[in-house]
Amino acid sequence: MIGNDGILYEAENADLGKVSFYVTNSEKWAVSNVGLFFDRKNPINFQDTLSQATDTNTSELFRTARMSPGSLRYYGLGLKNGPYTVTLQFSETGFDPLSSQTWKSLGRRVFDIYIQGHLRDKDFDISKEAGGVQRAIAREFRVNVSENYLEIHLFWAGKGTCCIPVQGYYGPLITTVHAASDFTPTLSVIAETIQRDRTWLIIGIVVPVSVVGLVLLVFAAFHIRRKKDDEHEEELLQLASRLDTFSYAELRAATDDFNFSNKIGEGGFGPVYKGQLADGRLVAVKQLSVPTNHRNNQFVTEIATISAVRHRNLVKLYGCCIEGNSRMLVYEYLENKSLDQAIFGKNNLHLNWPTRFNICLETAKGLAYLHEESRPRIVHRDVKASNILLNVDLCPKISDFGLAKLYDDNKTHISTRVAGTIGYLAPEYAMRGHLTEKADVFGFGVVALEILSGRPNSDNSLDREKIYLLEWAWNLHENNQSLELVDPTLSEFDTNEAIRLLRVALLCTQASPMMRPPMSRVVAMLVGDIEPTNARSKPSYLTDWNFEDMTSSFLNDNDETPLTACNSQHRDENDIATSPSSRTNPLLPSPIHVSESMISDIIGDGR
Repeated sequence: MIGNDGILYEAENADLGKVSFYVTNSEKWAVSNVGLFFDRKNPINFQDTLSQATDTNTSELFRTARMSPGSLRYYGLGLKNGPYTVTLQFSETGFDPLSSQTWKSLGRRVFDIYIQGHLRDKDFDISKEAGGVQRAIAREFRVNVSENYLEIHLFWAGKGTCCIPVQGYYGPLITTVHAASDFTPTLSVIAETIQRDRTWLIIGIVVPVSVVGLVLLVFAAFHIRRKKDDEHEEELLQLASRLDTFSYAELRAATDDFNFSNKIGEGGFGPVYKGQLADGRLVAVKQLSVPTNHRNNQFVTEIATISAVRHRNLVKLYGCCIEGNSRMLVYEYLENKSLDQAIFGKNNLHLNWPTRFNICLETAKGLAYLHEESRPRIVHRDVKASNILLNVDLCPKISDFGLAKLYDDNKTHISTRVAGTIGYLAPEYAMRGHLTEKADVFGFGVVALEILSGRPNSDNSLDREKIYLLEWAWNLHENNQSLELVDPTLSEFDTNEAIRLLRVALLCTQASPMMRPPMSRVVAMLVGDIEPTNARSKPSYLTDWNFEDMTSSFLNDNDETPLTACNSQHRDENDIATSPSSRTNPLLPSPIHVSESMISDIIGDGR
């Protein structure tokens, strides 16, 4: 019915049992009931009255109310994210207004009101707030919708009376529920697509019989062309219930037409821009630059993977844009950018020791969640400092795990296409494509050493024995000089925590995946629940490749400038060839020196 306020109210009159969930015909609202009147032979879901409620212009609305013995929830479905005003209307129709002089006047209905999980009104008493029974009262609440749904929870906490006016009479009671957005909603891309398809259907019905043949031909061609797109859109419709969808125009406006000044990074799939949505949220927009006809499946998989996991140490995905050839992901914006910029001095952040140790611990918790707690289980494949972002409180959040490959229990994976970054790759993954969660453990060990030392894992500007961080850390460890690895810019640090962190990092970077601890055990060692064991021996990938440079004997005294391999530390390699013959092994600790005189002897006089 339409109330005098101009609002169209939908009937919600399902006969809910003791544990029930019901979606209305319009699919805009759902209601959930939990509880049973144990002391009442005939359970009641509704409170009906022929009396006319006062203090309202639409008294017909108050002749029926939903009643629950314990917990009653209403869900607003498919809402556009943003601010809303929720209006709840009540009227105490269960108590007789003529019984004010009898014991029945002592009846009290008391319950709590929660909205979006937050307590908004404690010990709410309808008749007390309305000034009597059979009187209407409305409660308005301002709320913010961030995940496309609204939850209103009325909860009876055992207060008030239970036997007035009859045995087994208590619990929350509500007459109407209404939610109105405080902004002008816009149709999502998916909704526009559905509308467009319906329009075509209507046109097909009204076409004269004389052109049916032509319509069939056009429809056949259209159907063939759209078949793959429809399958893709069906996958996206399944995701729409969990994710917000943004139009290209929205994201273009948010990023000032993807202005270069708003560009904050270059990820594996394309550039990332800072933006501000119409509702005021700061976001990071990841614009895919790869050909969409080659990456649709990967894009849908990435959305599904990221939306399935939630953890305080993982970057949150707000939604996506799928419009034309545009494929974009919208993430939460992290104010302090990436960890590598913080620890390598590329911004003005100065991380003290407690902050550094906490970043290691929280990052380990995020990886432990991906490996052992999330469903599906996820291997990140590219754990590095630039993929760890810091929020305003310097709490780390792991990003860019949409490229991770999902795997089932008790399965190992041999990948012919290694994705990762030189310097952080585990030996078995870099050389043989053998991928398990222990590849992430290795990357974490390298990151922990970088946080501890304040320098990247490879730096050709340093003395030769310090160029490769892993090798230098092991040399110091073997000579009982481990604390020399600590960043000299730290004015003070906890010696015990530093040694513990170093021992954990050396365990994580062992050559054999079996010798590396799972991330849950890493967390336990960092918090001190488990004492980290000493890494027994230097990894074979350091000892076997640490050879003597035989070319140095050919150098002349006046020829001191060798040709060295390029430092590839800062290349963001997302696809690394796995053939040993196709490039120099990224884990080789020392460059080969070749003099100009050697080259002259080898190639002769230019022939």
